[in-house]
Amino acid sequence: MNTEEFQAIYIMWLRQMKRFIRSRSRLVATIVQPLFFLVILGSGLRSAVMPGMVGDDYLAFLAPGIIAMAILFSSMFTGISVLWDKQFGFLQEVLVAPVSRFSIIMGRTLGGATTALIQGFIILFIAFSLGIPIAGISGLLLTIAFMVLLSFTAVGFGLVLASKLENFQGFQIVMNLIIMPLLFISSAFFPIATNPDIPNIIAKLSFFNPLFYAVDGIRGSLTGINNVVNPLIDFVIVLVICIFMLGLGSYLFSKSEV
Repeated sequence: MNTEEFQAIYIMWLRQMKRFIRSRSRLVATIVQPLFFLVILGSGLRSAVMPGMVGDDYLAFLAPGIIAMAILFSSMFTGISVLWDKQFGFLQEVLVAPVSRFSIIMGRTLGGATTALIQGFIILFIAFSLGIPIAGISGLLLTIAFMVLLSFTAVGFGLVLASKLENFQGFQIVMNLIIMPLLFISSAFFPIATNPDIPNIIAKLSFFNPLFYAVDGIRGSLTGINNVVNPLIDFVIVLVICIFMLGLGSYLFSKSEV
């Protein structure tokens, strides 16, 4: 890879970062919504929601799911930005530049993942300030690794949708149609796999949900409690899903026409 390719990656990453910094409404919205769930829902229900199933503190159970939710929704903006560039002709100008499409994809992916991680870390620090327990330094490092993998996975999924769709309305409908069910059966808000009140078919279905392993891994590595699968097994599964989703998103984006 020559200097021009690295410059293309940097420029695409820098463009994503500038759009993120200048779009204050997006920053506020993507932080306020998870903060609402974490502070109001978590604090309000910490003494009322299934204390025997989520441990002594519902807020500690909820925080990993909210961190994953913040990263997930922020990463999906990469797909929206691709559609935006398609409609206004910027993407066509970039694709005819004397650089490979791989560099363009890499820059966009890094930019989308970076902005998602920034918002994920903000929610993580807020969770710490609310007294969320930490399993240890090694667990915190593993948590960060899960956050990185989740951000790249979601960016790859956003590229898949953006490569197949042509307008914002379709993207938002499909995103909500897919993301919201995955989020609710990921054990982000309440236990699924270990809850006897949940229908057995839904409990089994949760194990086919990629987001379940990300949430479960963050919960197990960060707090050390309430996780269903060993965090290292979660990590391997999320890593495989991340590689597949990035590969598929990159392939479809490179084959897309503008």
